[in-house]
Amino acid sequence: MIKSVNNYPISQLFDIEADVVFAIPRYQREYSWGKNQWENLFDDVVENNLGYFLGSIICINQSTDALAVQKLELVDGQQRLTTLSLLFAAVYRALKSHESELDDEQRVELINLKRKLVLKKGDEQIRVIPQIQNNNQNDYRAILAEIGIIGECDAPAYAGNRKIFRTYRYFQGRINEMIDDLGHRIGTIMEFLDKVSHASLVKIEVASHADAYTLFESLNNRGMPLTAIDLIKNKLLARLEAIEPGKVDQYFGHWNRLLGYLGDDYAIQERFFRQYYNAFKDELKAVHQVPVATRSNLIQIYEKFINHDAKDCLQKISAAGRLYSLILSRNQDDALNGIEKPLKDLERIQGAPSYLLLLYLLVRKDELQLDNDHLTAIVSLLVCFFVRRNLTDTPPTRDLTRLFMTIIDKLNGLAGSAIPQTIRNQIIAISASDDVFQRKLEGPIYEENSGVTRFILCALAEQAMTKETRLDLWRFEHKQFVWTIEHIFPQGENIPPSWVAMVATGDQQKAKEAQQTHVHKLGNLTISGFNSALGNKSFVEKRDRTDRQGRAVGYKNGLKLNEDLAAVQTWSLAQIDARTNKLIEQVKVLFKLQEVSHERA
Repeated sequence: MIKSVNNYPISQLFDIEADVVFAIPRYQREYSWGKNQWENLFDDVVENNLGYFLGSIICINQSTDALAVQKLELVDGQQRLTTLSLLFAAVYRALKSHESELDDEQRVELINLKRKLVLKKGDEQIRVIPQIQNNNQNDYRAILAEIGIIGECDAPAYAGNRKIFRTYRYFQGRINEMIDDLGHRIGTIMEFLDKVSHASLVKIEVASHADAYTLFESLNNRGMPLTAIDLIKNKLLARLEAIEPGKVDQYFGHWNRLLGYLGDDYAIQERFFRQYYNAFKDELKAVHQVPVATRSNLIQIYEKFINHDAKDCLQKISAAGRLYSLILSRNQDDALNGIEKPLKDLERIQGAPSYLLLLYLLVRKDELQLDNDHLTAIVSLLVCFFVRRNLTDTPPTRDLTRLFMTIIDKLNGLAGSAIPQTIRNQIIAISASDDVFQRKLEGPIYEENSGVTRFILCALAEQAMTKETRLDLWRFEHKQFVWTIEHIFPQGENIPPSWVAMVATGDQQKAKEAQQTHVHKLGNLTISGFNSALGNKSFVEKRDRTDRQGRAVGYKNGLKLNEDLAAVQTWSLAQIDARTNKLIEQVKVLFKLQEVSHERA
């Protein structure tokens, strides 16, 4: 039975007068949100108007004593609510560091912010209670103690390497960047806090776990609400029907072909419509001008285009959609022979923000006097850029759209080989230095970004392949990759005795410390077939593993990446460090920005 459903501003969910806490049960998975989710939440709050909708949470309310603290068991939405509380903690720390500059009203806000994180009844009663797996709760309490919200509480060992602390530090960095960019320190923080507080969540309360399960089933089986793309389609077809009543079926066919180019994924469809405007903003500004197309203004933009010239709008976005399908590898075109592999690499390294630049170049290909060699060089450069960017976070994700819009502006009046050279110069100017890139490669790269790690390992393996020995390291079967990342020294919480003996001469504590410092390093990672078959086995068992057909699936699988592993009997921290240094040198050459590598083309 659903007890209540309400849309609340965040400030009301964290009501300073209410004795309500949100407890995450121990059976829930540990906190797992990563940088993409932190970034999306922060940017959504900043970029949208007051009241932006952040999603929903589901709670079980079994409270019977109206005078006692009301403890809501959070069964869905724990990642979002934990992240919001860490965001509040980062804002509190920012305001607290400027406490002497606050006026009386702002000091009250600082106190209220504290009460969003702990109850008035007692400073030790935290508002959001993370579950205990992987030290989530202890790490969270340590952050609140660090900023003076609760009493002294020592951070557990290696807390800085875990997600709770990394989330908090990320938000600290974003707030500091925001202050540096905008100035007016206190005013900027207060304006941001106001946006966070006014963002909304739907809170659904149920009476039992059975009711929660029934609700999950009901929500998962319901149809999706109308999307922005649905509304654009309805507006476009209605306008065309009014102009040419007898041709609406024809135009509906054009629209369906467009969606056929883009595929069924709504996120890709929406991204195309945003990127189309951002790529051709200069020529579209006569119809409607906004600084950048976002999710919140997309319908407004296309309403203007449709009202201006619906036929022209459909014709141009359809033509652009066909070219976008080439970028997505959804359509083959002989005119783009040789670019398929770089484009696939760009997709795999999560380079979609650059698609707006590629869309512009493909639409204007003849006018810009571009041939396939130019395009191959550009796409290969973008692959190198995104390997480095996605590992170093330089430039930050929020700047990427404007970066590629700026590059388009810089191409005005240029043609031929001047195009890739100008793009390269712009990319180099805003990218992280080689030293910063190397420092990231030396660190816990898998923990920092497992997607980039997989791409780098595959690229290292592919560079040694010939046409005769080429393997598809991205092959997908049974909802998983056939070739997967393997931690040589295993990452599991319970380190097998054979590994304790090998890396720490039998000392369990030293083995745990070694795992914390070395397990996610590049030198401890490789590629193997279905690595669930390797897991916590001893080094020799991993090295010599075969499948039922007798094929090597361990480190003797024939990949040059594993050549050094196949030839040794033991695995130590010194070997991890040495292999890390060796692979880093190869990576720096492979993804050098100064000269575009064509080896993966």
